[in-house]
Amino acid sequence: MPVRVPVKVRHEGNEHQGLTRDLSSSGIFLYSESGMKAGSKLELVIMLPPGLGLGPGGWTLCEASVVRVEKSDGKGMGIAATLDRIALLPEIS
Repeated sequence: MPVRVPVKVRHEGNEHQGLTRDLSSSGIFLYSESGMKAGSKLELVIMLPPGLGLGPGGWTLCEASVVRVEKSDGKGMGIAATLDRIALLPEIS
């Protein structure tokens, strides 16, 4: 499902900003400036919209595995990854 939301990407101890293109209950495609390889492990912090079949939506921590990396015109690197674990983060008040 096409979903464009900001995402914080943590890869090998470094944090980068990214932007999602597509999102499903099992995978994500995002754009990021950071270079990584297939097989890399990522931590993603993302604001999930409701209605994706992933619960009520809200801030979420995801562990992901990179499946494919592709060059993208002007948007950084395109990264396709499987979502290995999804945990809703508590609301901060």
